[in-house]
Amino acid sequence: MALPNRGGGGGRFNPRFNRQPEPEHRINERIRVPQVRLVGDNVTVGVYPTEEARRIARDLELDLVEISPNADPPVCKAIDYKKFLYEKKRKEKDMKANAKQSEVKEIRFTPGTDDHDFDFKAKHAEKFLKDGNKVKAYVQFKGRAIMFKERGELVLLKFAERLAEVGQPEALPKLEGKRMLLMLTPKTSKKKKETAE
Repeated sequence: MALPNRGGGGGRFNPRFNRQPEPEHRINERIRVPQVRLVGDNVTVGVYPTEEARRIARDLELDLVEISPNADPPVCKAIDYKKFLYEKKRKEKDMKANAKQSEVKEIRFTPGTDDHDFDFKAKHAEKFLKDGNKVKAYVQFKGRAIMFKERGELVLLKFAERLAEVGQPEALPKLEGKRMLLMLTPKTSKKKKETAE
Protein backbone atom coordinates (compact mmCIF):
# COMPACT_ATOMS: atom_id res chain seq x y z
CA MET A 1 0.00 0.00 0.00
CA ALA A 2 1.44 3.36 -1.04
CA LEU A 3 2.04 5.81 1.76
CA PRO A 4 0.53 9.29 1.37
CA ASN A 5 3.03 11.74 -0.06
CA ARG A 6 4.04 14.05 2.80
CA GLY A 7 6.83 15.65 0.78
CA GLY A 8 6.81 19.21 -0.48
CA GLY A 9 3.65 18.69 -2.53
CA GLY A 10 2.53 22.30 -2.53
CA GLY A 11 2.04 22.44 1.24
CA ARG A 12 -1.50 21.10 1.08
CA PHE A 13 -1.40 19.49 4.54
CA ASN A 14 -0.80 22.60 6.55
CA PRO A 15 -0.54 25.74 4.45
CA ARG A 16 -0.40 27.92 7.56
CA PHE A 17 3.23 26.95 8.16
CA ASN A 18 4.32 27.74 4.60
CA ARG A 19 2.82 31.21 4.29
CA GLN A 20 4.80 34.28 5.18
CA PRO A 21 2.57 36.88 6.85
CA GLU A 22 1.86 39.66 4.39
CA PRO A 23 2.86 43.11 5.64
CA GLU A 24 -0.11 45.43 6.28
CA HIS A 25 1.16 47.98 3.77
CA ARG A 26 3.29 47.85 0.65
CA ILE A 27 6.61 49.50 1.44
CA ASN A 28 9.75 50.46 -0.50
CA GLU A 29 10.49 47.87 -3.24
CA ARG A 30 7.05 46.28 -2.85
CA ILE A 31 5.45 49.39 -4.36
CA ARG A 32 5.30 48.52 -8.06
CA VAL A 33 3.16 51.28 -9.59
CA PRO A 34 4.89 53.68 -12.02
CA GLN A 35 4.16 56.85 -10.02
CA VAL A 36 2.87 57.89 -6.60
CA ARG A 37 1.67 60.96 -4.74
CA LEU A 38 4.28 61.59 -2.07
CA VAL A 39 3.33 63.11 1.30
CA GLY A 40 5.07 63.39 4.67
CA ASP A 41 7.18 65.70 6.81
CA ASN A 42 10.17 67.40 5.15
CA VAL A 43 9.08 66.42 1.62
CA THR A 44 7.62 68.48 -1.21
CA VAL A 45 4.13 67.03 -1.66
CA GLY A 46 3.47 66.03 -5.25
CA VAL A 47 3.34 63.26 -7.85
CA TYR A 48 6.70 61.55 -8.46
CA PRO A 49 7.96 58.52 -10.37
CA THR A 50 8.02 55.74 -7.75
CA GLU A 51 11.79 55.29 -7.99
CA GLU A 52 12.34 58.99 -7.24
CA ALA A 53 9.90 58.89 -4.30
CA ARG A 54 11.83 55.91 -2.92
CA ARG A 55 15.11 57.80 -3.28
CA ILE A 56 13.67 60.86 -1.45
CA ALA A 57 12.52 58.61 1.43
CA ARG A 58 15.91 56.85 1.51
CA ASP A 59 17.76 60.18 1.67
CA LEU A 60 15.68 61.05 4.73
CA GLU A 61 16.48 57.59 6.19
CA LEU A 62 12.77 56.74 6.04
CA ASP A 63 10.57 54.13 4.35
CA LEU A 64 8.19 54.79 1.49
CA VAL A 65 4.83 53.42 2.69
CA GLU A 66 1.70 53.09 0.55
CA ILE A 67 -1.14 54.50 2.69
CA SER A 68 -3.94 54.89 0.08
CA PRO A 69 -3.48 52.15 -2.55
CA ASN A 70 -6.84 52.89 -4.24
CA ALA A 71 -6.13 56.57 -4.91
CA ASP A 72 -5.02 57.62 -8.38
CA PRO A 73 -2.04 57.70 -8.21
CA PRO A 74 -1.62 55.77 -4.92
CA VAL A 75 -0.62 57.95 -1.96
CA CYS A 76 2.68 57.10 -0.29
CA LYS A 77 4.17 58.59 2.83
CA ALA A 78 7.81 58.93 3.83
CA ILE A 79 7.86 57.61 7.40
CA ASP A 80 9.76 55.33 9.77
CA TYR A 81 7.64 52.21 9.18
CA LYS A 82 8.63 50.38 12.40
CA LYS A 83 7.80 53.46 14.44
CA PHE A 84 4.52 53.86 12.52
CA LEU A 85 3.50 50.25 13.29
CA TYR A 86 4.49 50.66 16.93
CA GLU A 87 2.35 53.81 17.27
CA LYS A 88 -0.57 52.10 15.51
CA LYS A 89 -0.38 49.08 17.84
CA ARG A 90 -0.19 51.35 20.87
CA LYS A 91 -3.29 53.28 19.76
CA GLU A 92 -5.20 50.02 19.19
CA LYS A 93 -4.12 48.77 22.63
CA ASP A 94 -5.30 52.04 24.26
CA MET A 95 -8.63 51.79 22.43
CA LYS A 96 -9.10 48.21 23.62
CA ALA A 97 -8.23 49.19 27.19
CA ASN A 98 -10.81 52.00 27.07
CA ALA A 99 -13.41 49.70 25.55
CA LYS A 100 -12.89 47.13 28.31
CA GLN A 101 -13.58 49.71 30.97
CA SER A 102 -17.10 50.37 29.69
CA GLU A 103 -19.73 48.35 31.53
CA VAL A 104 -23.48 47.93 31.44
CA LYS A 105 -25.08 49.54 34.49
CA GLU A 106 -28.62 48.55 35.46
CA ILE A 107 -31.31 50.95 36.63
CA ARG A 108 -34.54 49.40 37.88
CA PHE A 109 -37.98 51.01 37.96
CA THR A 110 -41.49 49.86 38.82
CA PRO A 111 -44.63 51.06 37.02
CA GLY A 112 -45.35 53.27 40.05
CA THR A 113 -41.86 54.84 40.54
CA ASP A 114 -42.42 58.28 42.10
CA ASP A 115 -40.81 61.53 40.88
CA HIS A 116 -38.23 61.69 43.68
CA ASP A 117 -37.02 58.13 43.01
CA PHE A 118 -37.07 58.79 39.25
CA ASP A 119 -34.86 61.91 39.60
CA PHE A 120 -32.44 60.07 41.90
CA LYS A 121 -32.06 57.21 39.37
CA ALA A 122 -31.78 59.58 36.40
CA LYS A 123 -28.86 61.38 38.11
CA HIS A 124 -27.06 58.07 38.65
CA ALA A 125 -27.66 57.07 35.03
CA GLU A 126 -26.34 60.44 33.83
CA LYS A 127 -23.07 59.84 35.71
CA PHE A 128 -22.77 56.31 34.29
CA LEU A 129 -23.25 57.58 30.72
CA LYS A 130 -20.76 60.42 31.21
CA ASP A 131 -18.22 57.82 32.41
CA GLY A 132 -18.69 55.95 29.09
CA ASN A 133 -20.87 53.10 30.41
CA LYS A 134 -24.05 51.79 28.86
CA VAL A 135 -27.24 51.97 30.92
CA LYS A 136 -29.80 49.19 30.88
CA ALA A 137 -33.01 50.62 32.32
CA TYR A 138 -35.92 48.31 32.98
CA VAL A 139 -39.36 48.35 34.54
CA GLN A 140 -40.11 45.23 36.58
CA PHE A 141 -43.74 44.11 36.55
CA LYS A 142 -44.92 41.92 39.42
CA GLY A 143 -48.07 39.83 39.25
CA ARG A 144 -50.96 41.75 37.73
CA ALA A 145 -48.84 44.90 37.29
CA ILE A 146 -48.16 43.62 33.75
CA MET A 147 -51.55 45.17 32.91
CA PHE A 148 -49.83 48.56 33.28
CA LYS A 149 -47.17 47.92 30.64
CA GLU A 150 -48.02 51.24 28.92
CA ARG A 151 -47.14 52.98 32.18
CA GLY A 152 -43.77 51.19 32.19
CA GLU A 153 -43.14 52.28 28.61
CA LEU A 154 -43.89 55.89 29.55
CA VAL A 155 -41.42 55.72 32.46
CA LEU A 156 -38.67 54.51 30.11
CA LEU A 157 -39.42 57.05 27.38
CA LYS A 158 -39.41 59.85 29.97
CA PHE A 159 -36.08 58.47 31.24
CA ALA A 160 -34.59 58.50 27.71
CA GLU A 161 -35.82 62.06 27.19
CA ARG A 162 -34.28 63.20 30.49
CA LEU A 163 -30.89 61.77 29.45
CA ALA A 164 -31.04 62.89 25.79
CA GLU A 165 -27.97 65.13 26.15
CA VAL A 166 -25.68 62.35 27.41
CA GLY A 167 -27.21 59.12 26.08
CA GLN A 168 -29.17 57.75 23.18
CA PRO A 169 -31.51 54.73 23.09
CA GLU A 170 -30.36 51.77 21.00
CA ALA A 171 -34.01 50.93 20.26
CA LEU A 172 -37.52 51.54 21.56
CA PRO A 173 -38.49 49.96 24.92
CA LYS A 174 -39.31 46.26 24.50
CA LEU A 175 -41.06 43.76 26.71
CA GLU A 176 -39.12 40.65 27.73
CA GLY A 177 -41.08 38.42 30.05
CA LYS A 178 -42.05 40.54 33.07
CA ARG A 179 -39.54 43.29 32.26
CA MET A 180 -39.64 46.17 29.85
CA LEU A 181 -36.13 47.10 28.75
CA LEU A 182 -34.42 50.14 27.31
CA MET A 183 -30.68 50.26 26.53
CA LEU A 184 -28.93 53.64 26.43
CA THR A 185 -25.45 54.20 24.98
CA PRO A 186 -23.26 57.19 25.82
CA LYS A 187 -23.19 60.04 23.34
CA THR A 188 -19.64 61.04 22.41
CA SER A 189 -19.44 64.75 23.02
CA LYS A 190 -18.15 67.10 20.33
CA LYS A 191 -15.33 68.17 22.64
CA LYS A 192 -14.11 64.57 22.96
CA LYS A 193 -14.17 64.17 19.17
CA GLU A 194 -12.20 67.36 18.67
CA THR A 195 -9.50 66.35 21.14
CA ALA A 196 -9.29 62.92 19.51
CA GLU A 197 -8.64 64.55 16.16
